Amino acid sequence: MLRMSKLADYATVIMIAMARDADAVKSAGSLAQATGIPAPTVSKLMKMLARGGVLASVRGVSGGYQLALPPQRIALSDVIAVVDGPFGMTECSALPGLCTQEAVCSARANWQRVNRLIFEALSLVSLADMAGPTLSEIDIGAIRTRGLLPLGHTEIDRTRAVSGSPHRTVIRPQQR
Repeated sequence: MLRMSKLADYATVIMIAMARDADAVKSAGSLAQATGIPAPTVSKLMKMLARGGVLASVRGVSGGYQLALPPQRIALSDVIAVVDGPFGMTECSALPGLCTQEAVCSARANWQRVNRLIFEALSLVSLADMAGPTLSEIDIGAIRTRGLLPLGHTEIDRTRAVSGSPHRTVIRPQQR
């Protein structure tokens, strides 16, 4: 099972809440209450997200945080990278030189391709997409056309592509 960290998950929830009222300045306390995430965790994440450039700190009596960019310009991959660091399914697909088997590994190139596919999917989904209405199904052929999935992909019937806009696509498991 592939999963991002709990902190990255919480960060996406916080950022989606911010995107729903993109121009508002929000405090950690108000976001903790709105999301159900403990206030100390929200505060820690907001500081990280501000250091990462996706939130801006606003000083003063009515201070707090607001999105540093419009929600259409902040991708899920940006939020996850701020919290978890460079995206990588395996050590060698995140950063070169981390795996001792890298030079002789016959799976490395394929893992890097899988890594690029998942990263691209996360990069194509913005906070605006996530904050909007539920994502709707689209034709998986559009992804194949872009060369992101091989034509003979055998696992496709267990996944479906979803999109909130014609320009952004993500793949998620189909519910059984």
